[in-house]
Amino acid sequence: MKVLGIIGSRRKNGNTAILVKAALKALEKEGLSTHAIFLEDYDIKGCLGCEGCRDTFECVIKDGMQEIYPLILGSDAIVMGSPTHFYNISSSVSAFFERCYNFEIFDKNDRSVWLSINEVQGIKYAVSIAVCEQQKEEDMGFTAEAMNMPLKALGYRVVDTVKVLRLFEEGAALREGRALIQATKAGEKLAKTLKLRKTTETRLELRKRT
Repeated sequence: MKVLGIIGSRRKNGNTAILVKAALKALEKEGLSTHAIFLEDYDIKGCLGCEGCRDTFECVIKDGMQEIYPLILGSDAIVMGSPTHFYNISSSVSAFFERCYNFEIFDKNDRSVWLSINEVQGIKYAVSIAVCEQQKEEDMGFTAEAMNMPLKALGYRVVDTVKVLRLFEEGAALREGRALIQATKAGEKLAKTLKLRKTTETRLELRKRT
């Protein structure tokens, strides 16, 4: 099974990257395949709201997201990380989620009826990691929720949410044992969830044959 790490920070050696990679490392120890990307490495424009994806489920904008879409579709889970920028997710994470709108499907006559491609093809799983320099959780604002709500809408079950405070200087997470433990445990929980799914799928398949 494959897990995609999505890092929404400009800093390649920053705290968000360190914690996402800690979660991925825990997954690798459990035998899962992982791949990490930095959103800032891709040119990602915001959604145009043109509804050009309505029938094809493919975005009409030809930019860096076209390279990311196959990675999303080819993964069973996501580890998503964002620093807190003015009480919210980073602009790159926001643009990323906007451009995942093409994975949503609406009834033609009643847009209150909708689902996601992942719901049709089979639910996926996610871990979110929110990082903030401030001392209090309320100063993190909506960062975690601004990741979790779109992930859920896209058909991911968020198995764990890591909220880390008091991290600002680049690399500070390496000295913050508690933050690394939180991220590692989140990765371990995601690994257990994916393994449980795989085991259950096998058991159900065997039952069908008997």
